[in-house]
Amino acid sequence: MLEMKSACEKCEAPTPKDGAAEICSFECTFCPPCAEGMAHVCPNCGGELLARPKRTLDV
Repeated sequence: MLEMKSACEKCEAPTPKDGAAEICSFECTFCPPCAEGMAHVCPNCGGELLARPKRTLDV
């Protein structure tokens, strides 16, 4: 199951389950402004940052 991290790994802005965030295939998590500033490339693995799916249920 996808780990829904609650904060951006760069600026620590909140990334709630039902809010916008971008992740790489290793689930590194960034807020949209930070992802944009990094040209949607993960600084940890070099992977592509894509929109994280929203989760509306507590599973």
